[in-house]
Amino acid sequence: MLWDLFCRVIDNFGDAGVCWRLAAELAGRGQAVRLWIDDATPLAWMAPGGAPGVQVLAWTAPAPDLPPGDVVIEAFGCTLPQCFTARMAARAAAGGCAPVWINLEYLSAEPYVERSHGLLSPQFSGPGVGLQKWFYYPGFTRATGGLLQAGAEVAEAAESAEAQAWAQARGWAGRPGERVVTLFCYANPALPGLLAALASRPTLLRVPPGPVRAQLAGLALPAGLRAVELPRLPQVEFDRLLASADLNIVRGEDSFVRAQLCSRQPLLWQVYPQHDEAHLAKLQAFLDRYLAGWAPALAAATRQAFETFNRAAGGDFRLPDAQPWAAGHGRWRQRLLAQPGLCDQLQTFVAARQSLQAGLKPG
Repeated sequence: MLWDLFCRVIDNFGDAGVCWRLAAELAGRGQAVRLWIDDATPLAWMAPGGAPGVQVLAWTAPAPDLPPGDVVIEAFGCTLPQCFTARMAARAAAGGCAPVWINLEYLSAEPYVERSHGLLSPQFSGPGVGLQKWFYYPGFTRATGGLLQAGAEVAEAAESAEAQAWAQARGWAGRPGERVVTLFCYANPALPGLLAALASRPTLLRVPPGPVRAQLAGLALPAGLRAVELPRLPQVEFDRLLASADLNIVRGEDSFVRAQLCSRQPLLWQVYPQHDEAHLAKLQAFLDRYLAGWAPALAAATRQAFETFNRAAGGDFRLPDAQPWAAGHGRWRQRLLAQPGLCDQLQTFVAARQSLQAGLKPG
């Protein structure tokens, strides 16, 4: 089948990261994918070699005059070009099978995700009148659309020391007795408190490009910490970076998911900050699932660390005990990997909608 995947790069490259992973995983399953993207610049370092089966198209105005594929995905509500939507409707009006039209939503653990996943949105006006669109929600339970799991096997390499050897060869491994931390977050008022907490033992901070690097440059590192600035990494190597760390401090959606799937070591997550603090509800919903079944004291300490890291005013920072924290994270990771992945579920979802649409066609 031919899949059209539309992506707008808003900021911080997370949209491009998720869309590229989806495109590459679908293509790896034998699908043909056209990735329509308004700024392909991030792909030069995310996926320098491209991927067989993925064609990258510049999403310009007007959009290139191409017939729609079998499946059309608008990522994160980016809104399809009107001319493209009109071509989808014209094909259906002429008696052909309309593409399966999917709005791929942002990831959340909030309860509405399970209620909203798979809902139908008939189009009663506009260029897509007569078409049907479905909402597809990634998530952490079997009642959602799942997570992109491709590449999660790199965590196995961490256990066999392959990821550690990869880091050592690049000069990014820790010295004997040194904790290794990935620091990949937004600028954060909690950063000084976090650094003070990390300084309780010798720690190497591995800092990819991003807003926190500029903030870090303006701070004096506490004794016991050292930092190394990393280049932008292809997605495969970024996964190895996470797999070879003792703690991953991540942000947004893409690195957040990878830190859960690619590493047995714990994470701290900075949710994308929103001025009305709506991100805190998103954080609590995740923690309610992540910490379910943990020992009460450990769960409380972990929740406090996440909350402090996401609080606008920062605060006194305390990290949970590393070993039980890693054990709890490892159990969570195993539960996620035991669930069907997003691509498995998405292909099943599409096949079911194609059958439904074929059954609704006249005669």
